[in-house]
Amino acid sequence: MSTTTPETPTKLQLLELLAAIGSAQWRDFAAAAAHHGLTSMQGKVLAQLDSPKPMRALATLLVCDASNVTGIVDRLEARGLVRREPDATDRRVKNVVVTDEGREVILRVREEMQATHGALDTLGAEDSATLYALLERLRPGMEKRA
Repeated sequence: MSTTTPETPTKLQLLELLAAIGSAQWRDFAAAAAHHGLTSMQGKVLAQLDSPKPMRALATLLVCDASNVTGIVDRLEARGLVRREPDATDRRVKNVVVTDEGREVILRVREEMQATHGALDTLGAEDSATLYALLERLRPGMEKRA
């Protein structure tokens, strides 16, 4: 890709840029998670638990088999970072719930993402607001499930 950017970037250029930023952010997240003794997938599970989630829903979010989620949740539960609770409407379903300790750990992971924080610090208030608004517009389409 050339160092000059056309006035209107192509979709391919936008996709390549999003992929590069996403990959860099994921590496930063994985490194910060490892600092807290978490695999990147364990960190990702904690990051998804803003509310209780069924195991199957976590598998969908992580794009992996439900059996993989079981092992990840087992290890998080052994550390006291999550717990399993029966679903109120269907006791066959187990929801994964983050504990206070788990919330604290994922907060520290996010705070320690130095490369990501450093990159965002280069933006002024107006650019930050613009980036936020653009990402919010993209989010619904990106989160749609086929």
